[in-house]
This record gives sequence, C-alpha cells and structure tokens, in this order.
Amino acid sequence: MKRLLSTVALSTMILTIASPAFAEESSVKLADQARSAVLIERDTGNILYDKNSDEKLPPASMTKIMTMLLIMEEIDKGQLKMDEKVRTSEHAASMGGSQIFLEPGEEMTVHEMLKGIAIASGNDASVAMAERISGSEDAFVEKMNKRAKELGLKNTAFQNPTGLPEKDHYSTAHDMAVMAKELLKFEGITKYTGQYEDYLRQDTDKKFWLVNTNRLVKFYKGVDGVKTGFTNEAKYCLTATAKKGNMRVIAVIMGAPTPKDRNAQVTKMLDYAFSQYQTHPLFKRNEVVAKMKISKGNSKNLNLVTSEPISVLTKKGGSVKDVTQEVVMKQNLQAPLKKGDELGKLILKKDNKIVVESPLVAESDIEQARWWTLFKRVLGDFSKSG
Repeated sequence: MKRLLSTVALSTMILTIASPAFAEESSVKLADQARSAVLIERDTGNILYDKNSDEKLPPASMTKIMTMLLIMEEIDKGQLKMDEKVRTSEHAASMGGSQIFLEPGEEMTVHEMLKGIAIASGNDASVAMAERISGSEDAFVEKMNKRAKELGLKNTAFQNPTGLPEKDHYSTAHDMAVMAKELLKFEGITKYTGQYEDYLRQDTDKKFWLVNTNRLVKFYKGVDGVKTGFTNEAKYCLTATAKKGNMRVIAVIMGAPTPKDRNAQVTKMLDYAFSQYQTHPLFKRNEVVAKMKISKGNSKNLNLVTSEPISVLTKKGGSVKDVTQEVVMKQNLQAPLKKGDELGKLILKKDNKIVVESPLVAESDIEQARWWTLFKRVLGDFSKSG
C-alpha cells in the first residue's frame, strides 16, 4: 500500500471533514431530540450522519476542545511541559461555573490543569492555561480564532476559552467535529478525556474529587472523550469519541433537552457507526511517506511524515485492494524549515475518486546552512561531475 505513484507541485491545503461518503445516510434518523448533530469517522473525516451540522449555536464547555488542542500543540512543539507548574492569577481564580476551585497564586502542573479541564471542565484551569500560553485570556482567544481559521472553520467564533455565555460566541456540530478530529491526533489526550474519576491535591487537606461530566466514558465501552457542554442557552451538548478495533468515530450533539436525551442519541450514533462501517488503517501518525530535497539547508534532504493516522473507510466487508496513493509536494523549498511545517499531502484514491487527502509535514527542523557548508557541497558536486 505504501507505494509512491507520483509527485507533483502543491498549491494550497485546507483541513476539513469530508462530504457524506454514502448516499443512504441522510434517511437515517439518529438525533431527533437535538438541534444539530454530526457523526464522522476520525481518520478519514467521512460524514456518516448529518443533521443541521452547520447551524451556529452556543457550544458551551465544548469550547474547551479548542483550548485543549492549543495546549497539546504547545506540548508537542516543546513550548510547554507536563511537569511545568502554572500559577493561577486572580482573574483565573474568579471564573464561575464548573471549576476546580483554584485560589489566586496557587500552582498546579500542566498535567494537573489538563485533568481539571478534561475531566471536571474547570473554567478556572482553562483560563490559567490560556494566560500561561498567550500571556492573557484575550491573546489566547485570538489564538483560538486564528487556529479555527487554519482548520477551515467558517462558522466558529470564540470570545473566551471556557464556553461561558458571551455574545457572538458560537460554533457548529461540524466545526466541533473538526476540532475534535484535530485534538485526537494527540493520542495522549484520551488519558485525560477518557478518565472517569481522579483527584487533585491528593496529599493535602484540600483533596478534590474529579468526576467526568461525560458519563458515557463509564457506561459505553470504547468511549474515551471528548467534552460535554451545558448552559441554559446551549442546552445539553456533547462531542464524544469512541474506538473499537481499528475504528474511531466522533459524534456531536448540540441542543438536546436533557442529559438523558443527549447520551441516548450519542449512543445511537455510535452504535450505528460501528455496526455499519469499518476502518482500514494504512499509516500511523509520524510515519515517513516521502523524502524531499531542500535548498541551502544544513541537510540536503528532509523526510515528509504523516500528520495524523490515515485510513480508508468502507461499509462492513468492504475491501481496499484497489486503493492507490499519490504524494504531492511543494517545490523549490529553501531552509530554514520547522518540524511540523505542512509541505505536502497524501492523496488516496479508490475508483479514481479521492477518498482521503491528508497533510504531510516536516519530520524535523532544517536550519540554513553556513556558507562554508554550501561551498564544500558545491565543490563536492563539481568533483563528482568531473
């Protein structure tokens, strides 16, 4: 399967989830008690069910999916470490709603803050992390909206990192699914979102019990995330993910009237996905797919690796024997380049139709070569040609 067919120039790439892959999905009724819903397969982004998924609605605490995504990206870039202690400002400690009751000046590690956000939906922990990453809550919100645009999300606008009610703070089921898809590239995140209960301040007299607001983590086998949400305006919302075998799916419900309705509809969506479809894994995240030449770098070549797990989705019993692959790369690249820079894409085709299109990224940094290195390289090439 890992056979390179062709390499051509690349223009632009936009991340999004695919259009419905199968014609009969629209006739299936899975979310009658919700204002909007969407069901996708994680690796391919194929939509398996859709109900008003582009309707702008308040996302409540599902907002924290983007907050967690930015945290995980900072960790992945080495800008943040799990054992780093983060200090709580008076502003962060003043957050209402769901919280882990951080006090002004209190310090917790990034690991503990993530537990507070993912399990207990802590608004105070979310703002503390926002201030650590961007210097202020407002600057972090700018970063959230910038990242949303980079993901191709046209119907999302954030005003805070928590989801507390605020004018012009909205998203859609579709956009939430895309954010969750991106977050789930980081396999370590489900150690937090998939944990039903835990403790903070365990060895102190202020020991604090965390219980996951997503009850399906305990009651539906395979569910390990991602985030619930509730406000009076948003009603009951949930972006859930579950994995069975090789297949991971994401189900989003917005505007359900009760938590029971919300959980029942998500359960129905997950049951439908696992009973009707199967995923065929082809590449892991960070797997080398191609090598490209780099001009004026301290290294002549750079590996292109997958930015996410890559699979093909079929109906149950389907085959991927006739799937072909094509690698598309940017041309005439010069150093410096950073690890994670998008430099190409992998295209998978079945029956001459694109079934998967996924970014390829730089495996490592490439620094600009010093003049002496370039001189020796030219001299070496000249000697070889002679």
